[in-house]
Amino acid sequence: MRKPEYTDVFVFVEQKNKKIQNVSLELLGKACDLAKDLNEKVTAVLLGCDVENVEKLAHFGADTIIYANDKELDIYMTEPYTKVLTEVIENKKPDIFLFGATAIGRDLAPRLAGRVFTGLTADCTSLEISEENQDLLMTRPAFGGNIMATIVCPDHRPQMATVRPGVMQKIDMDTSRPVNIEKVAVNILPEDKTYEILEIVEEKTERMDIQEATVLVSGGRGVGTPENFKLLEDLAAELGGIVSSSRAAVDVGWMPKEVQVGQTGKTVRPNLYIACGISGAIQHLAGMEESDFIVAINKDETALIFENADLGIVGDLQKIIPALVEELKVAKQAKNQ
Repeated sequence: MRKPEYTDVFVFVEQKNKKIQNVSLELLGKACDLAKDLNEKVTAVLLGCDVENVEKLAHFGADTIIYANDKELDIYMTEPYTKVLTEVIENKKPDIFLFGATAIGRDLAPRLAGRVFTGLTADCTSLEISEENQDLLMTRPAFGGNIMATIVCPDHRPQMATVRPGVMQKIDMDTSRPVNIEKVAVNILPEDKTYEILEIVEEKTERMDIQEATVLVSGGRGVGTPENFKLLEDLAAELGGIVSSSRAAVDVGWMPKEVQVGQTGKTVRPNLYIACGISGAIQHLAGMEESDFIVAINKDETALIFENADLGIVGDLQKIIPALVEELKVAKQAKNQ
């Protein structure tokens, strides 16, 4: 139920190493849709120190940018960030507040919700406005991803949700949009810091994030063995892509969790998604159905994945994939001659 004293859709803008993170731009896109349905405005809330390209938040949909620029906020710490955002909520009274379901968002949002006595729905994959009473309908996987639950927060404000990276889409960048930055003062006291950061050690990996890839060759339990994923790697290499997997392949230990696609994994939108030995369960489809072009390879012609594929190949992937790799090599050689 609408509460007139609470207005506008707020987005917490995550920054790392002074760079605005992509998930925040995605949330601004969704915030624009929600604000349009509510006839409200979009506000981006940024905490940091000398963050780069702050104005691009306006270019991606923010009507107002609330910017707390202070050296005490350069590196994320739970309590200082919670203190500043609590003051923002108490002063501005947002109707909706969105966070990325990242390591920072999952730490910050529940602490903040508890501080301002409101609810929080975590790991949302869909956000809509109820036509009946204009409450925020927050949908997320439940029971291990086997059902989808829609949750509302009718009695408290702001309505808060964390949203998985890659689920929402950025709007087109518009540099003609006005940039309205409202700076807020920060007063972080020594007692506001419950711990001290001595050193930051960033994990380095050679593996590209599957959410950044334009081509994904994804394997399921139908690949047969972990050794057969080498076939997928060969195909991905020829296409300039990387390998991902379904939950089934992760559960049996064939692939790491970081490359899992689906409701309980990551949401991806590559230009090309090749599903190999994947049945097409709804939990997996939710993570890749927005791909531009989907190719399915499966020996079971009744597999659900074919209903969502732009191109389906029925047969043994251990024969089909090597043949595809050879054809790609021939095509490349002919092009270079």
